[in-house]
Amino acid sequence: MTEKTEPARGTGPRRRHTRSRRLRRLALPLLLSAGMCLGTLTLAEPARAGQEAGRGAGWGGATAAVVDSTRHGGRTLALTFDDGPDPTDTPRLLAVLRKHRVKAVFCLWGEHVRQHPELVRAIVRGGHTLCNHTMRHDDMSTWSPEDVRADLEATNAEIRKAAPGAPVRYFRAPYGSWGGTPEVAAELGMQPLGWRLAVGDWEPPGTGELVRRVVEGVTPGAVVLMHDGGGDRSQTVEAVDRIVPLLRAEGWRFDRPARRA
Repeated sequence: MTEKTEPARGTGPRRRHTRSRRLRRLALPLLLSAGMCLGTLTLAEPARAGQEAGRGAGWGGATAAVVDSTRHGGRTLALTFDDGPDPTDTPRLLAVLRKHRVKAVFCLWGEHVRQHPELVRAIVRGGHTLCNHTMRHDDMSTWSPEDVRADLEATNAEIRKAAPGAPVRYFRAPYGSWGGTPEVAAELGMQPLGWRLAVGDWEPPGTGELVRRVVEGVTPGAVVLMHDGGGDRSQTVEAVDRIVPLLRAEGWRFDRPARRA
């Protein structure tokens, strides 16, 4: 009869089973940790892509819908100024806004930014919001998406050169001729910005008339379109100096435009 031999210690079935369970216990946390890292990397990619698309422009989530209302509604209005910066009227307007502690949106003409970068920095220092108003104030309503993108990116590049790190949160089409520009602006992280009240200050009717048009024409939550560039805007500056205290006395508050429609 063959003699039964005792298995060597640590090599029997029970020992192998114990060792296998121990290895599984050690490996499980490592596998879980690796899975969490991979998951984090996977989730980060879309976020990174969105940040790259909107870099130097606005914020994530811009839509192609044109915004024409304030952020909070009610008896609020948002002042927006087009076609600057202007070496004469923009500094005067900034002083008036600072005096009354009002923040506004400045829709910048790219070539004017190139000529007066120091004024863009002054606008940013004043806590105001920047808006892309194209390089040369062209009617883009029939432009291809590629041509629109090239113009908006060139304008943003001039603004970033003048004021590095300052976000460009909005885009406004010259003449309100939108065409296909809202979709391109949204892709670049800028919300298209319209208006509810344009006071017609591009043909100066007199300071008193501008004041009347705003005070009588403003409606709750309105974005108001005025100008600080593109011509003599001294009447606009003087009108703003009178409009702000008049409206505040009637319970109006000055707000920013909505972030998105």
